Amino acid sequence: MKHTLFLFDLDDTLLDFKASEQLSFVRTMQQLGHTGSTEALFPQYQAINLGLWREFELGTVSKDFLKVERFRKTFAASALALDAEAASQLYLESLSETVVLIDGAAQLCAQLAAVGEVGIITNGVEAIQHRRIASSGLGSYISFIATSEACGYAKPDSRFFDYTTRMARAFSRHETIIVGDRLDADILGANRFGIDSCWFNPGRLLNESEARPTYEVAHLDAILPTLL
Repeated sequence: MKHTLFLFDLDDTLLDFKASEQLSFVRTMQQLGHTGSTEALFPQYQAINLGLWREFELGTVSKDFLKVERFRKTFAASALALDAEAASQLYLESLSETVVLIDGAAQLCAQLAAVGEVGIITNGVEAIQHRRIASSGLGSYISFIATSEACGYAKPDSRFFDYTTRMARAFSRHETIIVGDRLDADILGANRFGIDSCWFNPGRLLNESEARPTYEVAHLDAILPTLL
């Protein structure tokens, strides 16, 4: 196998963030005493949250601001008199406990850890991502976790990948590959840093971006055969 260092995005690549996100949001609203339906509220939160993460990746807002502002905007849009600070804390606590694995994640990490080094690259919150990995059962296969919060820069900034590769036991550019679901963060970041990439694309979306993956798979169990 050509690659010996495997850098995995976490959310929606190894962990089903969408499932965890919805469970955590519903639990948070219940804990805040909200008795109404979250059916329309959750998609509204998702859209606001996504917009704020895009701003964070551009460096225009801080992560601490994002964590509270997404709830403040959601509550304001629906005229809900709820505490955004409390919502943020409850949500993050719940998120670390509601971990759902993508099919094949554990087997793939075990296989790759047996032939090389597996690292996590994530723009998520440092403490929460560590707790989620511990809850996932993947921890024994993972050598290190690189977060944008600890680094100070977010994917796709090349400074984030420079920080990440310094955490590895050994780094060779032509033996390293990034696996992720996001073209604009994972794949574009790999392109800019000059390393291989594998786009995890379970929805079989069209690539209409400037990012150019080296490989593309729709299922995690296709990654190992693709890299051999």
